[in-house]
Amino acid sequence: MTEKINNDIVKDIDEEISQDEVDKILRKYDKGSDFRNLSGKANLIISIILLGFSVFQLYTAIFLGMEPMILRSIHLAFGLSLIFLLYPASKKWPKDKIHPLDVITAVIAVIVCFYVVVFYKDLVYRAGRITSTDMVIGLLAVFLVLEAARRVIGLPMVIISLLFIAYAFLGPYIPGKLAHRGVSLNNFAQHIFFTTEGIMGLPIGVSSTFIFMFLLFGAYLEKTGMGEFFINLANSVSGSSPGGPAKVAVISSGCMGTLSGSSVANVVGTGSFTIPMMKKLGYKNEFAGAVEATASTGGQLMPPIMGAAAFLMAEITNTPYFTIIKSAAIPALLYYFGVWAGVHFEAKKLNLLGMPKDQIPKIGHVMKTRGHLIIPIIVVMFLLIRGFSPIRAALGAIAATLICSSFTKDTRLNLGDLADGLIKGAKSALTVIAACACAGIIIGVVTQTGLGLKMGSVIVGLAKGNLFLTLFFTMITSLILGIGVPTTANYVITSTIAAPALLMLGVELIPAHMFVFYFGIIADVTPPVCLAAVAASGIAKSEPMRTGVQATRLAIAAFLIPYIFVMSPQILMINTTPLVLIFDVVTAVVGVACVAVALTGFFKTHLTIIEKVLFAAGGILLVMTKIHYVVIGLIFIILAYFLQKRKAQPISSSV
Repeated sequence: MTEKINNDIVKDIDEEISQDEVDKILRKYDKGSDFRNLSGKANLIISIILLGFSVFQLYTAIFLGMEPMILRSIHLAFGLSLIFLLYPASKKWPKDKIHPLDVITAVIAVIVCFYVVVFYKDLVYRAGRITSTDMVIGLLAVFLVLEAARRVIGLPMVIISLLFIAYAFLGPYIPGKLAHRGVSLNNFAQHIFFTTEGIMGLPIGVSSTFIFMFLLFGAYLEKTGMGEFFINLANSVSGSSPGGPAKVAVISSGCMGTLSGSSVANVVGTGSFTIPMMKKLGYKNEFAGAVEATASTGGQLMPPIMGAAAFLMAEITNTPYFTIIKSAAIPALLYYFGVWAGVHFEAKKLNLLGMPKDQIPKIGHVMKTRGHLIIPIIVVMFLLIRGFSPIRAALGAIAATLICSSFTKDTRLNLGDLADGLIKGAKSALTVIAACACAGIIIGVVTQTGLGLKMGSVIVGLAKGNLFLTLFFTMITSLILGIGVPTTANYVITSTIAAPALLMLGVELIPAHMFVFYFGIIADVTPPVCLAAVAASGIAKSEPMRTGVQATRLAIAAFLIPYIFVMSPQILMINTTPLVLIFDVVTAVVGVACVAVALTGFFKTHLTIIEKVLFAAGGILLVMTKIHYVVIGLIFIILAYFLQKRKAQPISSSV
């Protein structure tokens, strides 16, 4: 039966869904992809505005001469106006033309943002004192940001923002430690829109500089066919091994994480190819969808972009950008190793073979035809190591992409591709702009009311000062805050609300921020919402919640790794030595593999309950990387190994 399944894989994949179905799933679960389909003059005008947006951003990145507040205002003006023009206010409104009310809203957004540009000096001289006109403009800005977020992100982000706004005004009526003096309408408008503590704060500042340039870099890489290269490379490396297509999904989705800032977009982009292949091989629908969802979600953890959160983390923690991505490297690889191990042992359990070797592209041919596309990624890493700023590194990478693309006919970009790259880069920035502006509202409320420290005190109080309980409560808080919220915004929220609790108990700065970042991201595959898993189930034709449960099982490493780098920051390459780092990495790898074995229920043969407990307990103890835990963990694992070995040996019969 297995041989028949594997032979069938060489045939056309009749289960592969059509491009229309793929686009429909993407629009359904990723609101940022559900924009108007315009044509004629309307399309031309929007394209010119998008081109102008990218050209403006390139100009400011190259010459670096604009006042931050003015740059952020113009960036927000472009972003909000384009959102209102490209995303209809209601599903009932036509998508092939722009509604007049959307044009009016876009114009109002430009006026509101340029109010800061025109009256910038006057606002500075008045130093916090605002007029009634200022107040109206500030409140209008808040409304426009929330409406833009509703259209391009969805209700979860808006609801969270509204709860924070309500908290700002209802402070005196809230009992307990979360109470505060309250905020007047005047002070709220002034603080949220006319300072760098709110909408015009750090998130939109990072969006207007680093993030936009890296999105543009990703857009050009994608135009060269980088996605196809990643899939072919993954096929050539692991396609013939047990469960090959599932491993292809793991590797290619991890690589695609360097380009995409959306787990749902990753799922749909690679899943439309890998999920039908996994199903053909013999994986159940739910497992096939779970593999893609887990692998795609991990793309947000993968340096150098990390769903754009790396730039925010660098700014919020005042840490060099290269230090952030260096610290994130080993945990991200551990995460993918955990998913890969789960896939491998599941394939062994089901006795699934890989793809026939004659159907797998040769690695030499893959590297010869598109291998040069790796050069821009090497360039960006080299520039960062040499101490260049992220914005300069991104510019260098864009230039390298344009040069390297000309090496072969298949990857060469013409003038139309160059313009399309600018348009696509600007479009991809719209979701980030809405998320960052909305996150600015939340940060503004937190700084105005002191909510971050109050929440930290509440979490630590509930845990009664116990570090493990504090980590657990922070994990739950981060998972809840990460539901249905884009990567950039969920990191800003979790770092503002949940991270202070860890800092209060002496957890180092980078591990504390990485901890909340991981659990904010992994919310995408954690039931009941598990947006990435639900999107994958649409392609796999599987039951969404079962897919989410399977994805959570495969993503178990993401639930363990954050505890590792809190207890042993050395795994983040912080204050460590090569020997200590090697020890921590080896024990973590073995631990993650053993936990994957326990959850799969198979090693050399099917596991008994006792063997599952021994592998799971041993793996968790190894993951903690402390020598006394490691010794006990090894004893458990060795015992489980010998039990498996004895059971797997054929029984000899005497004649």
